[in-house]
Amino acid sequence: MPEPRELIIIGSGPAGLTAAIYAARANLEPLVIEGLAAGGQLMLTTEVENFPGFPDGMMGPELMVRMREQAERFGAEFVTADVDRVDLGERPFGAWVGNTEHRGRSVIVSTGASARMLGIEGEYDLLGHGVSTCATCDGFFFREHEIAVVGGGDSAMEEAIFLTKFASKVTVIHRRHELRASKIMADRALAHPKIEFVWDSAVDEVLGDKKLEGARLRNLVTGEESVLPVTGLFVAIGHDPNTSLFKGQLELDANGYVVTEGASMRTSVDGVFACGDVQDHVFRQAITAAGTGCMAAIEAERWLQALEPIAAS
Repeated sequence: MPEPRELIIIGSGPAGLTAAIYAARANLEPLVIEGLAAGGQLMLTTEVENFPGFPDGMMGPELMVRMREQAERFGAEFVTADVDRVDLGERPFGAWVGNTEHRGRSVIVSTGASARMLGIEGEYDLLGHGVSTCATCDGFFFREHEIAVVGGGDSAMEEAIFLTKFASKVTVIHRRHELRASKIMADRALAHPKIEFVWDSAVDEVLGDKKLEGARLRNLVTGEESVLPVTGLFVAIGHDPNTSLFKGQLELDANGYVVTEGASMRTSVDGVFACGDVQDHVFRQAITAAGTGCMAAIEAERWLQALEPIAAS
């Protein structure tokens, strides 16, 4: 068995990198297995304007690079690969990258969540250039624009209502003829003067070269096609937490998110902590992810300190 590290952080993004900064400054020399898609969802974001300390905004990838460099400066070590399996049933905890085994006395899980996409032509090419999965992040850029929201649940209605603060018109596109959202959210959206609905329809294609110019819609009942001229398309059909590694090892909620204890980042396994979008299905912001990363690192440090007298006896 390899010599165990004090702390292994699985995943990166604002949560994992902030945890790495705090842990490294506490001389824990964390090993960060950051994943092949290192940096999380901000790597797909063109400009971040709501992260404190950057009044002129910053490109998402640049922010992640800076956070990573900061963690490295304090002594964090990085492995740019995906974890294939973990063993949280015995201590020290195990994480495998291919055939390479890593062991840690404590673990922080920061594998994030992935926004569900439509799976249509042009979608990823225009992500950050008119196509978005976060109204709170990007709504500001669409002042007086005509935009659309895809979805019919509470999240879609929340995003549509939020976007009316900026857009001149919001069109909600839904595959059915009635909303899946709760009655109170549905009633608010249906009554809003800036929100219109296109029912029984799917988006088949997003249009535009370097920026979004419209969406090609197909009526699922009649088969009729049409083009909706919008400059923003917000996909609000849910998120999937990246927790397949931890099924059967950590307590997950009904939607697959890691369950943490109250205001703590502790998980169901003593010595394992979770932070960021992998345990937060409410806010999903870079700044809140960073905050929970800080909390997880401090809790891990205190947990390790509490073990020292036992280890020395």
